[in-house]
Amino acid sequence: MTDTITRGTSNVLADLGRPDAGERQTKTRLAMAVNKIISDRKLRQTDAAHVLGIPQPRVSALRNYKLNEFSVEKLMEFLTALDQDVEIMIRPRLRDGAGAVSVSTVR
Repeated sequence: MTDTITRGTSNVLADLGRPDAGERQTKTRLAMAVNKIISDRKLRQTDAAHVLGIPQPRVSALRNYKLNEFSVEKLMEFLTALDQDVEIMIRPRLRDGAGAVSVSTVR
C-alpha cells in the first residue's frame, strides 16, 4: 500500500476547500499581528480592551482566534490603535489567475 502525498498551497484553508479561505487567512494574519503586539506589550485583556475600544470578552475571542465577529477592517483598526501603520498595496498580478490578498508584518 502506498500513500499519495499532495503538495498544498500556502493557504491550508483553501486546501481544505473553504470558500472563504482568502478572507479567513487575511483575518488570521492580522489577528496574529494584533496578538503579538498585545503579548509583547504584556497587556492584560482589560488593558487591551481599553486600547482597542472593545469589551474584554471580545479581546478574549480575538486572543483565541475566534474571528467571525471581526472584519478585516476592524482588525486593521486594532493595529492602528496599537500605534501601527497599515499599508494596502495594489499591483498588477504577476501570474495567471485571480488576484490575491496577502498580509506581511514588518518589524
